[in-house]
Amino acid sequence: MTQKENVVLMGNMGTGKTHTAIALGLLACRQGKKVRFVTATGLINELVEAQEQHTLGKRLAQLQKLDILILGEVGFIPFTPDGSRLLFQVCSDRYLKGSLLVTTNLEFGRWGEVFGDERLTGALLDRLTHRCHVLEFNGDSYRFKESLRRREGRS
Repeated sequence: MTQKENVVLMGNMGTGKTHTAIALGLLACRQGKKVRFVTATGLINELVEAQEQHTLGKRLAQLQKLDILILGEVGFIPFTPDGSRLLFQVCSDRYLKGSLLVTTNLEFGRWGEVFGDERLTGALLDRLTHRCHVLEFNGDSYRFKESLRRREGRS
């Protein structure tokens, strides 16, 4: 964080990526850092609304003041072209100025499916992965395993 590096938590659903991201965010808060957790879709919705209300510049400036921006669930829902461009702008603005922590269920080669624009996706990944730590989360879903245990307990 002090070196403005990024972290990507990548892997299967239910393996603890979001749980880990929240824990890291709380740890940063305890160190007095400014942190925000938001899903990628939630942030895009905020940015689109700010753009419609002509307050996008103000919203982008607020995001720049954060020490860490945690973007959850990149890869679950494809973005609109405008949404992709707005999210790219946020990530590009933060490049070498503040840390991003991203959770995703997709390997980088499939991000074009979500962003819908290969050039934009390539430029985003170029910035995101430069000075980045990628942590892979493999295995079965903890939620699914817990559900199976509960079901077996009832039998």
